[in-house]
Amino acid sequence: MAATKRKRRGGFGVQAKKPKRNEKDAKQPAKLRDIVEEAEEEERDRIPGPVSKGKWKNKERILIFSSRGINFRTRHLMQDLRMLMPHSKADTKMDRKDKLFVINEVCEMKNCNKCIYFEAKKKQDLYMWLSNSPHGPSAKFLVQNIHTLAELKMTGNCLKGSRPLLSFDPAFDELPHYALLKELLIQIIEEDAALVEIGPRFVLNLIKIFQGSFGGPTLYENPHYQSPNMHRRIVRSITAAKYREKQQVKDAQKMKKKEPKTVLPHDPTADVFVIPAEEKPIEIQWVKPEPKVDLKARKKRIYKRQRKMKQKMNSGNAK
Repeated sequence: MAATKRKRRGGFGVQAKKPKRNEKDAKQPAKLRDIVEEAEEEERDRIPGPVSKGKWKNKERILIFSSRGINFRTRHLMQDLRMLMPHSKADTKMDRKDKLFVINEVCEMKNCNKCIYFEAKKKQDLYMWLSNSPHGPSAKFLVQNIHTLAELKMTGNCLKGSRPLLSFDPAFDELPHYALLKELLIQIIEEDAALVEIGPRFVLNLIKIFQGSFGGPTLYENPHYQSPNMHRRIVRSITAAKYREKQQVKDAQKMKKKEPKTVLPHDPTADVFVIPAEEKPIEIQWVKPEPKVDLKARKKRIYKRQRKMKQKMNSGNAK
């Protein structure tokens, strides 16, 4: 009997099973030789399998993981990126005390030549590293305004595991540092198709581009970059300046109230257009005026009289 095994290049190989050592086989060595010769003849006459035509296949592998201290939004963002990129791999969170050069060793163990590393600082700032491991280059970004797939609810849809398409602004072909970032981001075959956004959304603020992987000489540094600590410091100083200004206005109002009021001198020109009223002659009344009649008191007196008259009439009828 002979067993066939599939070769790596598409052909089939034939191997003869090792005969069991027993008395019958020992007595018949000629039969074993005949079996081996038949197997060799079958292998010569067999048609080889199809050979690969050498078509290029994207064998890029990208490692996506983070440091400790990330929040739930960053964790969902990493899950969205892993879902959109089927050639990605995951790893456990890295300790923040470890050096970034250790990531190159992790990529080597995971058989990855690209890496996306999310670095959290102060539990509120998020940085992202894009790197070609182990020789570089690499870029560091500040991640802002994160919106995950669950939040956006876009009209577009994609199959899970299908590779995403990237579209770039014309500025990525004009400026050299943007062209380098474009090469870092492109890992797929370009196709012409109608694109519909599915998310996620986030803003990458470029900080530096390094020649090596997670370090090395600086190729480009963003002159307009402002660290989150400096931004928060400026915001605090602006709010403090507004508060001080309000307090100064209140103090000035209190001082004005305490100051004595200044009496302005009379302006003689203020009465130029004032017309004096006509003077009436003084009349002296020699006769005493008649007293005013109080109608309410008069009605009360009439009511008393009528009541007394009724009482007298009632007493006379009773007798």
